Amino acid sequence: MKTETWNVRVSIESDGRMTRAQARLEDKADTVLVSEGMARANPSDENVPDIGHELAAARALSELSHQLAHLTALDIESHTHEPVRHLKT
Repeated sequence: MKTETWNVRVSIESDGRMTRAQARLEDKADTVLVSEGMARANPSDENVPDIGHELAAARALSELSHQLAHLTALDIESHTHEPVRHLKT
């Protein structure tokens, strides 16, 4: 059995009550996928940076997942020459 390892790097930046996360998948051959996720603390809520980090990272990773699923659908279509109708993610 062959094993591949794909690494995703998540970078997080905070500025006050705003948090931005960027997720990058670079290890897949010939593919770089980049996505962003944002989080903003409500002015009436306690500012807990860890929660903003988690939410922004989750949103970035979710978007990265959707990008990878879309890329997969394109790859399937290029091999089958048929549109992909149902690709569960």
